Order: sequence, then structure tokens, then C-alpha cells
Amino acid sequence: MATHTKPESPSTNLIEYTVSELAFSLKRTVEDAYGLVRLRGEISGYRGPHASGHCYFTVKDEKAAIEAVVWRGTYGRLRFKPEEGLEVVAKGKITTYPGRSKYQIVIEDIEPAGAGALMALLEQRKKQLAAEGLFEDARKKALPYLPRVIGVITSPTGAVIRDILHRLEDRFPSHVLMWPVRVQGETCAEEVAGAIHGFNAAESVLMPRPDLIIVARGGGSLEDLWGFNEEIVARAAAASAIPLISAVGHETDWTILDFVADHRAPTPTAAAERAVPVRSDLLVTVRTFGVRTASTLKRTLQTWRSRFVASARGLPRRTEILALPRQRLDDASRRLPRALLANAVAHRSGLDRTGPRLRRHLVVQAVSRGREQLMRLDRARARSVSALLDQSRRRLEGQAKLLSTLGYHNVLARGFTLVRAADGTMLRHASEVKPGAALDIEFVDGHVGAHADPRGGKAENPAKKPRRGPDDKQGSLL
Repeated sequence: MATHTKPESPSTNLIEYTVSELAFSLKRTVEDAYGLVRLRGEISGYRGPHASGHCYFTVKDEKAAIEAVVWRGTYGRLRFKPEEGLEVVAKGKITTYPGRSKYQIVIEDIEPAGAGALMALLEQRKKQLAAEGLFEDARKKALPYLPRVIGVITSPTGAVIRDILHRLEDRFPSHVLMWPVRVQGETCAEEVAGAIHGFNAAESVLMPRPDLIIVARGGGSLEDLWGFNEEIVARAAAASAIPLISAVGHETDWTILDFVADHRAPTPTAAAERAVPVRSDLLVTVRTFGVRTASTLKRTLQTWRSRFVASARGLPRRTEILALPRQRLDDASRRLPRALLANAVAHRSGLDRTGPRLRRHLVVQAVSRGREQLMRLDRARARSVSALLDQSRRRLEGQAKLLSTLGYHNVLARGFTLVRAADGTMLRHASEVKPGAALDIEFVDGHVGAHADPRGGKAENPAKKPRRGPDDKQGSLL
């Protein structure tokens, strides 16, 4: 209905509108008639959010199409984001855009049109991620055999965390860190992805980095589990450097996270069973290994003992080994007295032959030659010592001359003095002297004791000397 009318034209009784009046009148009429509607159709022309953050696309069926817009603030709160070709049920307000004379729906919420649409979207997303290689077995990491720390991402209030803790306690008690998240709803995907990134970044003492991550949730409908089908969760799991187990839903429930995870468990309880071995079985295995090791060592010792005994039997007896050396020793001991006697006789014969040829002058000559050689050695040694002393004396004299040249006594001889404090410290500046302090003044010919002026000031100016006149002995040059 028009809000403003113009006077009737003389030629007709129709009301005259401006373009703006008619456009905004139509806008109000449409908004009043269709304040809030649910619109079912297929999304077409979706290219993602605009640079402004708003989304523009078309909702169509086989006969008609309606322009749609999602404002930036609404887009961030949507549980299901628009996807090209997805059949949806959109809730929003019908309005017009006067600037282009078209009507449109401003969407406030959007959801897939039934499970069929969700399954189609799921299959489309699976194909996309599979093409990128996120489902390949080659990129999946092996699970640790006995993790020291296990990180669990789940709801803190559900039965899932209790089932996991009880199962771990029964099998092998472990250190568990839980990261609480919402396991369904609008923020589920962002919280789960943030928890995966958070565990990977943990390095503190209060929160150590887990060796294994379990993402768990109980069963539910496809809509309830949809957060684990989001792309952000899949990419966070693929980027995790920590091995990850997906335990979402029941055995028949499959999510995209199950395909990306390093291991998929049908239930949260099964995830706990896969995470750790049974402690009692380990104890039995260890005992079995211990018994087998002891038996192996025993058999090995017995084998080596048998080989040693067999090898010992092949060795000759001790008496047989020592028989020949003992016989040689007996023969040598029998020949030894005769050999000693023969050696003494031979040396006596040689002495008898040499004795007559020995003369006194030969001994004297040998002694003389030895004495001369000793004297020559002494003289040579004395000359060496004398030369060394002369060299050291010349060096000492040179150092003494250098010391005399560089010493401060030469400076004192030119009329200077050296001032020291009472403790012998050399004083170089007047500021170092305290009033009344004892001083030692060194001249070239001795020391003189003194005390600093107790007034600490400068001495009064001495009386000016009378100026010499022309009659003085100096004479005048002027």
C-alpha cells in the first residue's frame, strides 16, 4: 500500500509514484507478507564468501530461482556451510533489493534437505580429500606399543571418557590428558581441530606432549556426527605429528575422520584396548621370556662346558709336556761343573800368557795419556764457562745502562722531584693529596718528609719582586 500520494492528474485518476516510493513500498509489502519462511531448493552459483565476508548465491528448483544472501555475521554461526549443488532448507526473510528491482531471501540458517543431501555432501567431500591423498595408508603413522601419555579429545560429561579410563585402568594404567570439546553442534569441528593442534604443540611440564591421541564420541545420527565430517577436522588429523585413533560413533558409523586417522576403532572402548596392551599379559610374556632366557643360557653353558671337556681330553698330560724340558735341564746341570772348571782353566792360561808381557812403563804411559786427556777436557770446559760468564756480564751491563737511561733518577737530576704518600703510593695529581697528609718527597740526592697545607687552599701570592731599574747589574735592554 502506498505511503505517499500525489495529486491526481487532470487526465487520469491513477496515483503517481516516484521510483523510490514504489520500490520501497514493494519492499515493505513483501517483508510484511513473508516475514520468515523456510525455502527448499538447490544451491547454485556459490563461489564462497565475498571479500566483504557476505555470501551471494541462488536457490533454485526445476522451475524457478531466488537470489539468496548470507551476511558475514550469520555465516560464521552456520552449522552447515553452503556448498555448490547441495539441496538445502534455508530459513530466512524475503525482501527486495530496490537498487536492482529484484527480490531475495536473507538466510539466517541453513541445513541439508534430509539425510540424502548430507550423504551427497559427504561423498563429495570424501572424493575431494581422497584425491588429495589424505586417505592413503602410506601417510599413516604406526601406533606406539606402550604410550606413556595418552591425549583424549571428547566431551568431559559423557560416558565415553569414563569408558576409556576404566578400560585403560583394567588393561594398563596410563597417564591420560583430556581436552574437553563439544562433540556435536556448531562449534564441534573448530574445537576438535583446535584440540588436535593443541596437543601437537604441547611441550610444558604441566601438559606434556602425548604419545597418542584418541578422538572419541558415542553413537548418533548423521547430523549429530557431522562435526567429524568437516574438512577442518580432517586436515587437522592429517597434519598431526602424533599418531591418532578415531573412535567416533558405533561400529557401523563412519566419518571422514575415520578415513584420515592413523587407526579407526569401532567404539571408544575398542580405542582404549588398541592404545595399550594388557598388563597381565605383558607380565606373563616377560616371565616367559625370562624363563626362556635362563634356559637358553643354561643350555649354552652346558654346551661350552662339554666342548671344553672334549678339548681338554685332546691335550697332552702335564708330565708329557714337562718331560723333555726336564731332561734338558738334567743334562745341562751335569755338564755345568765341567764347563765351569774348563772356563776357569782357560782364563788362568790367558792370564799366564799376558802377565809376562806386561811392563811398568806401559802402565805409566797409559796413565799419562789419560791424565793429559782429562786436563784438556778441563781446560776446554773452563774456557766455555769463562766465555759464558763474559757473555752474561756484557748482557747485564747493557741492561744496567738501559735501566739507568730509562730510570727516573735522570729526571730527578734535571731538577724534578717525586712525591709519594705515606704508604709509598706515587701521587700524580694535586686532587689525590688530602689536607694535612704526610708526604715523602724524593730528590736526586735523598728523601725529605713533608705535610700538605692543612688549609687545603692555594698559597698567598708572594710579594711582587721590585722591578729592576737601569742601575741594576742586569742592565736594561730598552
